[in-house]
Amino acid sequence: MAVKIRLARHGRKGYAFYHIVVANVKSPRDGKYIERIGSYNPNTDPATVSVDADAALRWIANGAQPTDTVRSIFSHEGILLKKHLLEGVKKGAFDEATAEAKLAAWKEERAKKLAAKADKTNSEKAAAKKALMDQEVKINAERAEAIAKKKAEAEAAKAAEAAAKAAEEAAAPAEEAAPAAE
Repeated sequence: MAVKIRLARHGRKGYAFYHIVVANVKSPRDGKYIERIGSYNPNTDPATVSVDADAALRWIANGAQPTDTVRSIFSHEGILLKKHLLEGVKKGAFDEATAEAKLAAWKEERAKKLAAKADKTNSEKAAAKKALMDQEVKINAERAEAIAKKKAEAEAAKAAEAAAKAAEEAAAPAEEAAPAAE
């Protein structure tokens, strides 16, 4: 019986998540499976993956073939590296302690890369937010300046109008007083 390790789709339309299952090659994608060994949620950033590494290694060692997507997931989780290192131990290239040390070093390096990526993403988001705030502050300052200019113009116009009225009123009594003197 040919066995595949593949994804079985779950979730609603447009928001799928997947179970990583071991199934007969002839069974349908979401049909009967032998064992569920993990889950994969591509909707989160970064994608959430949980895999039973021992079960996955056992199935791969027994000849189960992962699909391309599952192979990629296993590669990112270090399962294929562990399989490769165990093959080296079987062949006598190095001992099991060395294999575990190499796997631990790889996992530590991967954790550093993921942390650096998360920091970069967070700093980019913070920089974008700061730029947006700076732009908003600039726009608000320009608006306040325009409003102040309009108010100053309105005040100047009112003052000029009041001065013109006062001048008119001052000129009007002088004209009335002049004819009375004659």
